Order: sequence, then C-alpha cells, then structure tokens
Amino acid sequence: MAKRILLITGWGVGTEVLEDFALALRDKQFNVDLINIFDPAHAVTLDSYSDLAQHYDILMGWSLGGQLASILAEQVWQRTRQAKTLITLASNPCFVQSEHWPKAMSQQAFSQFKQSYLDHPEACIKRFCYLISQGSLQHKKDWLTLQSLLKAQDFLEMKQGLNTLLQLNTVPILQNYEGQQFHLLAEQDQLLSHQIATDLHKLAAKFLNIIKIDGSHAFPVTNVKQTSEKIVQICQQL
Repeated sequence: MAKRILLITGWGVGTEVLEDFALALRDKQFNVDLINIFDPAHAVTLDSYSDLAQHYDILMGWSLGGQLASILAEQVWQRTRQAKTLITLASNPCFVQSEHWPKAMSQQAFSQFKQSYLDHPEACIKRFCYLISQGSLQHKKDWLTLQSLLKAQDFLEMKQGLNTLLQLNTVPILQNYEGQQFHLLAEQDQLLSHQIATDLHKLAAKFLNIIKIDGSHAFPVTNVKQTSEKIVQICQQL
C-alpha cells in the first residue's frame, strides 16, 4: 500500500509553491495531501489537525511547516502511541535565537523582519523569497520562480505565523520523540545554517537522522527531483 504523506508548507508562501514537489512524490507512488500553516497555540485548531495527522504514515514540513509537523507527530504519539515518521525540510526547531538554541535568527533581526511585514507585506514577501533562494547556483532564476508561484496570503494568518515562528520551540519534541525522524538540511542555505546538524545530533534522540542536500532554503521548490528522490531513499529505510 502506498504511504500517505501530510505535507505542510512554510510561512509566507502558501501551498502553491510546493505543488510540483507534491506531484513528484505522487509520481513516485506516494499519496500526498498538501496543507498550509496553522496556529498550534489554538487548541481547537491543533485538535483538528492532530485528528487529521493520525491518518498519515509520514508527517512532513518545510521550514515552519517542519516545526508544525513535529508538533503533530508528538500529538499523535501522545494520543494513540502511533509513532509516525517525521521528515523536516530546511527546518530549525527554534527559528529565533535563544540561550539554549543559538544557531537561529537573532531577536533583533526577527523583530525588524516582522515589522517590515506589518508595514509593507508585499515588499517583505518579495525580499523573503530573495533570502530563501540565496545560495543556489541559479539564485536569480529561483527567486523569480518563487515569486511567480506566489498567491496572495491572508494578512492575519501570516501575522499569526510570525508569532508562531517567534514562540515555537520543538527541541524537546525532537529530543524525546519515539519515532523515526529525518531532517533534510541544505548545504547552501543562507537563512538556516546547516551547522544546526551538530546541535541536532547532540539531542541524542533515539531515531534521529540528518541528511545534507544541495541547494538553498527553498530546495523543496527549486530542487524537486533530488528532494523527492531523497524521500524515496528515506522510505526504503523504514
């Protein structure tokens, strides 16, 4: 039976940017449902998505979506004792720097980024696309591709998403998770240092695996073929 994947996109870009990646996975005989980010601090919302997650074999997310997938994996485990396979793509368990997780965006830089979104949403998203495509060998092309795929996002949802990025700390989840977890990190990522691999290894989780991949932070969008092949390789290990 084909494995079912719940795929969660990242902040600010909607689901459209991952449609090609989802299609590539479907071509490799996975059943994939692609969803947008949500507010995990809202109890009713979290309950609804946790119920949904129980029906999938693999919980996967890009960037903020990876943190949300981690939360759902932990929720499903707590409720059912089912250990879903967790896969994160270019995802930092803490997006904003703290004393216990220093390899992340500084508090000051995040505050400036948040204010720029509140003041000029469209310009901020355009710059965000520039940042997440940096490091790629075809940076400008990838930047333009990302922008061409974007659809207008709900302002209040994106504002809440920024609050989620500020507050989330999924380190304890990853450290204690009972299931298989795979974290794909891009070597040329200019937004998220692939050096967090060292800190992830230090968590000494039971079944934690780190996989390096070529590309920028946007690799699930711009490096679809290699990324989908990595997912196949992961599933062959399960």
